[in-house]
Amino acid sequence: MAQATEHGGKISRRDMFFWSASVSLLAMMPAAARAATPIYRDPAAPVDLRVDDLLARMTLDEKVAQLVTLSRTKRDVMDADLAFDPAKASAAYPHGIGQIARPSDRGGAATANNNPAEGTGRWRAPANTIAFVNAAQAWAKSTRLGIPVLFHEECLHGYMAPTATSFPQAIALAGTFDRGLMEKVSAVIGREVRAHGTVLALSPVVDIARDPRWGRIEETFGEDPYLCGEMGVAAVLGLQGRSKVLGAGKVFATLKHMTGHGQPESGENVAPAPLAERELRERFFPPFRKVVAKTGIAAVMPSYNEIDGVPSHANRWLLGDILRGEWGFDGAIVSDYAAIGELASLHHIAPDMAAAARLALIAGVDSDLPDGEAFRTLGDQVRAGKVPLALVDQACRRMLTLKFRAGLFEAAPTDARAAARLTANAEALALARLSAEKAITLLTNDGTLPLKPGAHKRVAVIGPNAAVARLGGYSSIPTNPVSLLDGVKARLKDQAEVVFAQGVFITQSEDRSANEILLADPEKNRQLIAEAAEVASTCDVILLAIGDTEQTSREGFAKNHLGDRTSLDLVGEQNELFMAMKATGKPVVVVAINGRPPSWPTVADQANAMLECWYLGQQGGHAMAAALFGDVNPGGKLPVTVARHVGQLPVFYDAKPSARRGYLFDTTDPLFPFGHGLSYTRFELSPPRLSSERIGQGASVTVSVDVTNMGEREGDEVVQLYVRDQVASVTQPIKVLKGFERLTLNPGERRTVNVALDTESFAIWNDEMREVVEPGLFDIMTGPDSRNLQTVTLEIV
Repeated sequence: MAQATEHGGKISRRDMFFWSASVSLLAMMPAAARAATPIYRDPAAPVDLRVDDLLARMTLDEKVAQLVTLSRTKRDVMDADLAFDPAKASAAYPHGIGQIARPSDRGGAATANNNPAEGTGRWRAPANTIAFVNAAQAWAKSTRLGIPVLFHEECLHGYMAPTATSFPQAIALAGTFDRGLMEKVSAVIGREVRAHGTVLALSPVVDIARDPRWGRIEETFGEDPYLCGEMGVAAVLGLQGRSKVLGAGKVFATLKHMTGHGQPESGENVAPAPLAERELRERFFPPFRKVVAKTGIAAVMPSYNEIDGVPSHANRWLLGDILRGEWGFDGAIVSDYAAIGELASLHHIAPDMAAAARLALIAGVDSDLPDGEAFRTLGDQVRAGKVPLALVDQACRRMLTLKFRAGLFEAAPTDARAAARLTANAEALALARLSAEKAITLLTNDGTLPLKPGAHKRVAVIGPNAAVARLGGYSSIPTNPVSLLDGVKARLKDQAEVVFAQGVFITQSEDRSANEILLADPEKNRQLIAEAAEVASTCDVILLAIGDTEQTSREGFAKNHLGDRTSLDLVGEQNELFMAMKATGKPVVVVAINGRPPSWPTVADQANAMLECWYLGQQGGHAMAAALFGDVNPGGKLPVTVARHVGQLPVFYDAKPSARRGYLFDTTDPLFPFGHGLSYTRFELSPPRLSSERIGQGASVTVSVDVTNMGEREGDEVVQLYVRDQVASVTQPIKVLKGFERLTLNPGERRTVNVALDTESFAIWNDEMREVVEPGLFDIMTGPDSRNLQTVTLEIV
């Protein structure tokens, strides 16, 4: 009987016996004989046997080298011109180099304990990046065993390097509620990363985000486990495809950050996640579990935070029992940047770097990013009897497996001309614009939108986010980014006069890598507000672009580089600017460009219309103009619940029945509910219908909803399906999202959406902490958001 190899071919039992026997005999062979039969160099051999063969030939120091990464220590292998220097590499790393971080960045990454003023961001030109990668791989081939280098890059919403395509930020992509679009975007991102010689992407993020004070909320797919899981699966399939062996134009994905990262204590990045096991299993684990189950995810990155006193990078239960044990994950676990060292320096569960390395290795971490400071101690620790060699072998095996599955041992040099043709080409830019258009969410509208091109002879585009293309965190410098002002001018060319006023500045600089963030001068801002009001008073309509900057909402990775906030409302004098625009008596359309949810009650209550745009990528200006002037009908939905103010936190739609009782002098109602989003047309959704009103505990049911476009223009609607277990052995949320489908309908068109619910849709973790489907009655609720729902009851027997 033949078996399938990871390359898709067939191997016979005879071949398997030959390879297995060859590997088993390696240790008994003389060195010369082993050199003559290098199974690891045979691309037709199964990956596991190639790894066995290579491991048997490696010294301890060569194994440890595979677990170490170079970031700031790239300087050890670069010449004065910052090019790769083979002689320096051989001197500094005689046992090889396992991994190099972000070859596109010449400087290396800043971390919590290593954050000098110059920081990161000294970008290489694309051709220079490729030359660095090719030189490093050529040197690696010349080493004793010829083990190639693994390169990784950041690519949260685009390859984080100059000229690469910048797509909408993750939270904006989540707002599309479009799995197919997410996969297409990720495929282009992966293609651009691979074209520059890298095969490991540090993306996607599937943390559920439950505290908008947290500056990294923009990096997530929102608050809901089901939505995060669905978008995470789509992202991974787009990046690495459906095989564990990388195809052309694909990169391995890294699932981040396991787990609890998105609901930190006090909303502060890396703070403890005060979560019980059931909360983890029912809300925080599901996105990770789904991606592991439905994709061949290659790598997982633990989170910085602790859970129940144990930091994730030392959590044997989390990484061993759950991830590798219950879920069967067989890939590599790579550390977050400097997180292993922080077991000693931040969490104080280890006295020094060496002890931290032991804890992480025992927990199952295989690679030390970004500079391998902790894992560089492992060789001496093995020799001293402090670390079992078997643990180093295990981690090395996983990292080598990635390299074989990536085809690095057979890879040709990267072609810079081919990379230039693939990067930010017409196809990529068209997809960037389409994804931006699909992400825009109409929050409020009194009929002012859509604007008719030419109907307003003088249009004011005002605000701190009007003339700059804000891209969000983990962005580089794309070619020709388009601001709102650019987009409106292009759309209204020869049809109206477009005038601009700054209104206010939010901060004193636009340097997102700056450690210290200073708000703009209030008095100067008030002068700008007066000037803007004078300009606006001469116009027919005001487009007001306000929100965040890459400084006011970002990753706070160090004590001197903060990103979390105690207030959710607009920063600085932006509310004053809004009120001054309202005082002109002109229609005010607010274009929200932000990383945090728009908890702006004054604006939401008084704006004539409000578009949530998040950070829309380099084509955002064109997309926003298209939505404002009716070329595109907004169809996005909110992937988060928007609080009115910080006093309501935490606030999310899937609350328990005992929550939200009420406040004195205030309401528990959010400013906007999860899943909210309006349209320029009107949709009618039928009550849900069940394929069967009663099913068994292991059966499935199909829910059908008719959707009709009752308006006069084409539009998109997202049908959302929620489930509530009426009575359970442990308390259950008042509703949980279990299905969604985005569809485009022409005027008068009617279509039926069918959503299948299986055992996964009804399972809970019971009072014995077992995953079960309990018999009983379940509310099946459907609608356009999490508030406006129609219900039918299903019985499970």
